[in-house]
Amino acid sequence: MLAEVAALGAEAQAEAAGLGLRVEGRVLAVPGVVPHAGQGLIEHAPNLGWHAVRPADHWPDPGTVPVPENEANLGALAEYWQAEHGAETFVHISAEAGIGAALIVDGQLFRGSRGSRGFAGELGHIPVDPEGVPCPCGARGCLEQYAGEAAVLREAGLAAAGDPVARLAERAAAGDQATLRALERAGRALGLALVSAVNLIDPDSLVLGGAYAELAEWLLPAVRAELAARVRARPWPPEALRCSVLGRRGALLGAALLTTRQIIADPTRLPVD
Repeated sequence: MLAEVAALGAEAQAEAAGLGLRVEGRVLAVPGVVPHAGQGLIEHAPNLGWHAVRPADHWPDPGTVPVPENEANLGALAEYWQAEHGAETFVHISAEAGIGAALIVDGQLFRGSRGSRGFAGELGHIPVDPEGVPCPCGARGCLEQYAGEAAVLREAGLAAAGDPVARLAERAAAGDQATLRALERAGRALGLALVSAVNLIDPDSLVLGGAYAELAEWLLPAVRAELAARVRARPWPPEALRCSVLGRRGALLGAALLTTRQIIADPTRLPVD
């Protein structure tokens, strides 16, 4: 898989060179845990079957090895830097290969304690049914098994082919009852998990990004119903749960912005011609 990603990156670099541009940063967005000081280590990515994978060990060109980063973190950073909602503390939830979340606290990405493995935000593995469906992570009843892409497709009776998210949206818009039921079930499970996040963190807002942004029309009612019924500390306003305008572009944009901001903060990163 990494060889295929490297080939895609080489194509993009060649295209940039053809336009007279030079690549100055490379980021690999992954649906998994990237430790604080892992030196390029991806500790765990259950949906990819990866454990303690270091991309540099498998990358064909040592000069183009990217820096790994959690895709939900990248989406959250893009949301904070680009969106105009003014929230300083929010939870960004995204769905790609799995379900991830990232916490922006007072304008800063929160990865977990300094000595941790960078595990903060693993919303997909919050149990919504402790005796439920087995999960590749080794636990049972994790959110991903009820609101993840594979689970929704299975419930809707669809195969994972082409662009599954676009197909789900198309069928839901057409009123397909199996798809609507699958999305409503996913929304209820997602709402249950987010109740825990709200009660624990008390964020300004919750943002649905990634694939969820494209399915928000059908997910939001069930999520809002769970929040309204279960968040007791204070009334949870419906507008505090919203859809990201960045959609599935969030992680890509976050990677680009992260690199750009690092260069602006330290111009010596750039080579001298």
